[in-house]
Amino acid sequence: MDMSQYLEVFVDESKEHLQTINEQLLELEKSPDDISIVNEIFRSAHTLKGMSATMGFEDLANLTHKMENVLDGIRNHKITVTPEILDVVFRAVDDLEAMVNSIAEGGDGKRDVEEVVEQLKRIEQGESPVATKTERTTHSSNATLTQTYGEFEYNVLQQSKEQGFFTYEIRVKLRADCLLKAARVFMVFETLNQVGEVIKSNPPAELLEEEQFDQEFIVTVVSKESEDELYRRVMKVSELEEVTVTRFDIDELKGTNEHDISESEVHQQKMEVAATLQKEEKKGKKHEQETSTTHKQTTAVNKTIRVNIERLDILMNLFEELVIDRGRLEQISRELNNPELHETVERMSRISSDLQNIILNMRMVPVETVFNRFPRMVRQLARDLGKKIHLEIIGAETELDRTVIDEIGDPLVHLLRNAIDHGIETPDVRRAKGKPEEGTVKLKAYHSGNHVFIEIEDDGAGINREKVLQKAINKGIISKQNAANLTDKQVYELIFASGFSTADKISDISGRGVGLDVVKSTIESLGGSVTIDSQEGVGSIFSIQLPLTLSIISVMLVEIQDEKYAIPLSSIIETAMIKKEDILHAHNQKVIDFRGKVVPLLFLRDIFEVPVSKEESDTLSVVIVRKGEKMAGLVVDSFIGQQEVVLKSLGNYLTSVFAISGATILGDGQVALIIDCNALIK
Repeated sequence: MDMSQYLEVFVDESKEHLQTINEQLLELEKSPDDISIVNEIFRSAHTLKGMSATMGFEDLANLTHKMENVLDGIRNHKITVTPEILDVVFRAVDDLEAMVNSIAEGGDGKRDVEEVVEQLKRIEQGESPVATKTERTTHSSNATLTQTYGEFEYNVLQQSKEQGFFTYEIRVKLRADCLLKAARVFMVFETLNQVGEVIKSNPPAELLEEEQFDQEFIVTVVSKESEDELYRRVMKVSELEEVTVTRFDIDELKGTNEHDISESEVHQQKMEVAATLQKEEKKGKKHEQETSTTHKQTTAVNKTIRVNIERLDILMNLFEELVIDRGRLEQISRELNNPELHETVERMSRISSDLQNIILNMRMVPVETVFNRFPRMVRQLARDLGKKIHLEIIGAETELDRTVIDEIGDPLVHLLRNAIDHGIETPDVRRAKGKPEEGTVKLKAYHSGNHVFIEIEDDGAGINREKVLQKAINKGIISKQNAANLTDKQVYELIFASGFSTADKISDISGRGVGLDVVKSTIESLGGSVTIDSQEGVGSIFSIQLPLTLSIISVMLVEIQDEKYAIPLSSIIETAMIKKEDILHAHNQKVIDFRGKVVPLLFLRDIFEVPVSKEESDTLSVVIVRKGEKMAGLVVDSFIGQQEVVLKSLGNYLTSVFAISGATILGDGQVALIIDCNALIK
């Protein structure tokens, strides 16, 4: 049976099962005596094992089988759940996820999992998980690298031995002044392939090619030559400091080659899961023919189909063209003033608006697809830092456009790491402050108007105003004179400056030398904004505001001389007409008094260097825009009106155009540039 047709279904189903396993393992850590949780994990693991065996991914099936044995021991009360045991199971899940991702990318799903398998075997036998026994170490007194062998490599080495080949591990150390490390590695491999065959290397070949290693690497070779001959050949390569050749017997490494899943079991699983996959495939193709009441009852739970995201992108692009044509038709209708045409165009506009909502909703994805990976991450970080942290997720069902979802993951990871590392204190510090030992991090998402808000709140130490100010002054971000006049919120915003960090030492948890400016720029590139509110000793809140969708936006069309520009409505507070005599001057900047606030004026004509062809009037048309707490007045020649437009990028050649986020095609065929208000307000 050709299984390739089921590959996409297999990958999607596998990811869902692994997500379930991850979530339930976290629950099991909180309630180690709850066998129902273990049963839920076991069911997902068993299904994954069967699917993997059916599809021919034996490495995936074998590792899942080993994990299943441990789960079986837990539910039969032979194994007691401990954080150390769960650490190993989590590592196995990480390997399974890596295998599934490899398959999704067209790979074979193979991975060296010998170490984690050995750990699982130890747990199954009632031993504590420690360093693996089957780890093969070279016979060098100062050995820092080790070579481990999986089932596949073991079989290759065993067959080579039967054919009269010897197995060697060769440790190569490059000189410290070696300039082209990858070239030397290639020459070593070429030399060895002339007298034998390279079976494995540590680090792997792809890392060696990219020079992602220090000065040493290990190569496992099968050859009929002697140790001295291999040593002599390798030493001919220049810029090598040391070469150690060690011959070993593969039978010493592993006595027997056990197949963890019997042929009959695999066959049975193949029969079961093939039927499941075929049933999944037929859901979409024969939906109309399934009319029986019984079947309706079984399928009513989930009347969904899987649609490739590329198809939705194509559909969206076609609809964007329709929106452009709709604008053109509306303009023609107004010019001709034909009642029948006007009525038809109005009806088409209503229908296309409904169609637009449906298509946009199809592209909407719950933020839980991003949030789901955070509980596991927070658990690991808490263990690494010796802290007790409870992650509370609220509003995971809130939906965002897929394009926003794809980009928001990394900024959220950075903010969470920042909250855990810099925000939440250690248990002893929290006790001394009268706080509970366990810190709380809240991850909250909710809709408000045409925006989605994501908040990350912690009950940690908060932000030290004086420490932030001192760092900012030392780095030259602000002067001492300006520092004294800043409000608390303005001080907190300083941590978004490039290269800013209040950490006394750089950790691997947050920062890594990269400041929050990366987070801010990513969010602003999505048309969003990020703000901070903090109280020292109480905690901090990072609030992210994001647009619901990026492709079709509502704008205010304005005119500057003979050119048209679009300003996103999400940035606009209101429009106003002001007289020239109302313009004031402050710090060499033209400003106006807007409802008791001093708002700077930005003349778009000057910023975009628009040629002057019309005389100025005595009154100015101003669009008041906002970025967080800051405001500005954009001076234009006239307002055209509100319109929904399709946001098009300017392409790879115009990525650095100042204050322009894209362009749109208007109904009369003209191109209007879309203004990036965030870039204009500093």
